[in-house]
Amino acid sequence: MRSLGVVMMLLAVGVSTAGAEVRTKVVEYKEGNTTLEGYLAWDDAVKGPRPGVLVVHEWTGLGKYVKSRAEQLAKLGYVAFGADIYGKGVRPSTPEEAGKTAGIYKGDRALTRTRVNAALEQLLANGNVDPRRVAAIGYCFGGMVVQELARSGADLAGVVAFHSDLSNPSPDDDRNIKGKVLVLQGGDDPFVPTKDVEAFESRMHAAGVNWQVVQYGGAVHSYTNPDAGNDNSKGAAYNAQADHRSWEAMRAFFGEIFK
Repeated sequence: MRSLGVVMMLLAVGVSTAGAEVRTKVVEYKEGNTTLEGYLAWDDAVKGPRPGVLVVHEWTGLGKYVKSRAEQLAKLGYVAFGADIYGKGVRPSTPEEAGKTAGIYKGDRALTRTRVNAALEQLLANGNVDPRRVAAIGYCFGGMVVQELARSGADLAGVVAFHSDLSNPSPDDDRNIKGKVLVLQGGDDPFVPTKDVEAFESRMHAAGVNWQVVQYGGAVHSYTNPDAGNDNSKGAAYNAQADHRSWEAMRAFFGEIFK
C-alpha cells in the first residue's frame, strides 16, 4: 500500500517512476569571483519538465549527507541540485571550523542570499526543470539559508527547513516571501528553544505568510542525520522516527505545492 501511495503522489505532481535510474553530476559554477561546486541528481527516465528542488547543506558544507538527500529526491522524480554556499573545497572538518565558517554567512545575510540565489540560477537553467514548480529545502545551517532565499523574493513554490536556525535580523523581509513555508523542528532542540520558534511564528503571522511549524517530541538538533549519533544529551542526535515523519511531511507538502 505504501508503494502505491508513493506512485499516486508522484502522479499528482506530474512525474513518473517508470524505469527510474538516477544520474548524478558535479557542477562547477560561479558567484562573482568565487568558484562553487554543486551536485545535480535526476532520473533520466522521467520525460519532460518536472519540479526542481534546491537542497542546502548543513554547517559542514556540501558533503555525502546532502548528496544522498538529492539522490532521494531524484528517485521521487524531481531534479535536485545540492547548493554549495561555502565555495569549492571549503568543507569544514571540525565543529570549530564549521561554526566559524557558518558564522560568516549567519552574520552576512546579504552574502548568504547572493550565494544561494546563484545556486537557484543553476537549478533553473536545467532544461528538465519546470520553473513554475521549484522549492528549496535545507538542513540546520541550510534551513536558515533557504529562509533567506525566500526572504530575498525568489519565485519559489515553497521552502522546507529541517532542524533549522530560525533567527532573522531583517524581519520586514519576511514580507518578500512568495511561497509557502514548512518548518520541521525537534521539539527538544536546545539550540532552537521554544522562544525562537514562537518568535518565528509571530513574524510569519505579521508578514501574512502561508506557514506551518511541526515539532517532533523527543527529537533534538540534527535529528535527520544518522551521523549525529544517538545521545540526546549532546543536543544533536539522530531520531529515526522524526526523520521518517519529517520526510513524509515534506513529501506531502510537495504534493500540495507542485500539483
